Parts: sequence; C-alpha cells; structure tokens
Amino acid sequence: MRPLIASIRLDHFRHNYELARRQHGGRSLAVVKANAYGHGAVRCAQAVADIADGYAVACLEEALQLREAGLTQPILLLEGVFEPAELAEVGRHGLWLVVQSQHQLDMLLASKPAKPYRVWLKMDSGMHRAGFFPQDYAAAYRQLAESGKVDGIVKMTHFARADEPTCAATAQQLETFDAACAGLPGEVSVANSAGIMVHERARRDWGRPGIMLYGATPLPAGYEQGAELKPVMRLTTQVFGVRELGVGEPVGYGATFITERPTRVGLIACGYADGYPRLASTGSPVAIDGVRSRIIGRVSMDMITVDLTDLPAAGIGSEVELWGDTVHVNEVAAQAGTIAYELLCNVKRAHFAYC
Repeated sequence: MRPLIASIRLDHFRHNYELARRQHGGRSLAVVKANAYGHGAVRCAQAVADIADGYAVACLEEALQLREAGLTQPILLLEGVFEPAELAEVGRHGLWLVVQSQHQLDMLLASKPAKPYRVWLKMDSGMHRAGFFPQDYAAAYRQLAESGKVDGIVKMTHFARADEPTCAATAQQLETFDAACAGLPGEVSVANSAGIMVHERARRDWGRPGIMLYGATPLPAGYEQGAELKPVMRLTTQVFGVRELGVGEPVGYGATFITERPTRVGLIACGYADGYPRLASTGSPVAIDGVRSRIIGRVSMDMITVDLTDLPAAGIGSEVELWGDTVHVNEVAAQAGTIAYELLCNVKRAHFAYC
C-alpha cells in the first residue's frame, strides 16, 4: 500500500473544541463543513457528540450525512437553502438555517412548514459577500418575526479581517452590526475562530469555531493565542528511493534546484495529486524521522524529492512528516503562498487513520 497516511487524532479535535468553547465563554457550533476541513465530518462530529452544542455545515447534503450517522444535535446550514424543496428536508430533520438574502427569505415566507424554523439571519456588516445590508436588516427581521414561521431568530454576521488582529475592520463591523440590531431581540453569533481568539467583543451567545478545531491558527506568525491548539491531522509518508548527486546537478522538473554540494536525495510518495501544494517546492519544511529537513526541486504529481544530506541515518523506509507535530501546516501554507484551510481540505489519495 502506498505509504501516504493522514493520521486524524480525534482526541486533539476534542481538545480544540473544548478550548474554543472555553475561550468563547458561551455555546459554540463545531464547524465541520467541507468534510470537516478534509478530516472526516462524521468522525469529527462523533468525537464531540457528548459535549458539542451543535454543528455548522455548508449545505443540506452535509447535514444529512451527519443525521444519517445518528447525530441528533442542532445542525446549522451556513449557506441556507438553494431551492424551496430543501425546506421540507430542513423541517424533517430539525435543521437550523441561515437566511442571507431576500431570495431565501421569500422562499421561507412562501413555505408551509409543519413546525416553525430556527433561523439565523445574516447581516452584511462589511465583508460584502452575503447577508442583508444594515439598512435592510431590521425589515427582514420583522418579516421573519411576524410570519409565524419561525420559533427564534439568531442575529449573525461574519468577519472579513478578524485574522488581522491590529486591523480596525473587525471593530467597525461590530459597531455596524450592533447599531443595525439595536432593539431587535434574540441571540447573537459573530465570532469565527479568529474572533474567538483575539476579539473579546465578538464573544456573544454563539461561537462558530472552524480552523482552530483542527489545530491550525488563523492568526499571523508571532501570535501566541494558538499555542494551546493541537494539530489534528498528521500527514506522513516514507522515503522509497535514495540517490547520491555531486555538485552542480539538477533535481526535478525544470532544473529549478541545482546542488551546491554533494547531496543525498530522498524520493517520497506524495505530490500535488495528493493535495500537497505544488508551489511549496524547494525550501518547504519536512521532518524525516523526526528531524527537520526540506524539499528540493519541484513537487511532482505523485513524488517529491527531499534533502537527506545531513541525515546519514535516513534512507529507504524513513518516515517523512509533511505536516503535523514537527512541521506545522501553517509553515507549509506560508511557503506555498496560501492558507492552512486550503491544504487540509485538499488532502486526498491518503489512507485516513483515526485514532
């Protein structure tokens, strides 16, 4: 079997959820959309089933997967519904839904639910991606409240720049949100992972921790708020080939790396078809038998070359950690010019081992 293994430490996921909930100080939905950021939504949700206040997913299909696995906690559809027929499934399975546009509101108002919906009404407080504009929010709220088709409205918004702790945008969004919600009763949810970690004013009734549940901080390097997080995924493979090269020899496609000293090159089983980012080529960190080294040359579709020169004991069969405990996924993401979210979601063709 190809030795690429994604070890998913469910005890780490549980630890991170408990930490997020404690830091937020109120109830928190575990965000397990996109197959729990590539970690396995059902297994992660089950790992916190006895302590989670509920879950958040992107869409109906993801929610039904959790219900079919026997999970009975509240599940919020972050994107709401896409067509009227989905509202019947929302009612049948007791789901909560976000309403973020007049189109979605009209679908709900035209429906005939067997029992009222629980709605999270979203405001566009400055991100300009989804939600009612502040000046339209109270009217939408009143339409819902007076419809007789809802049994509660949670007021919500989403931050655009909460992962930039010194940026004033988050405070401005909160001011806009609070002003537009003045006089409207109900619970509030505004804090994503970064909001929970560094913005005290964002800690309201419901938190929505996402990336922090998987042990990756959304904050820039140097911030200690993520120090207690434990990485959930450890992506490992093995060296399955070794060659010795002299000075001035090219390695890999395009000859982008030329040896500057006698070099031992290890060949490992992983590549961009497995979700490892092609842009994280020469210089991206790896750990070989627990010792940090680096990639040399370009990442190929199924293989990567790594530097074994200073690791004389390493060879065929040596374990290579792509990210996990010794190499943080944020480091690899930075090398590739992306974010940890993307790397974790993209892992494929690996054997997933849950522990």
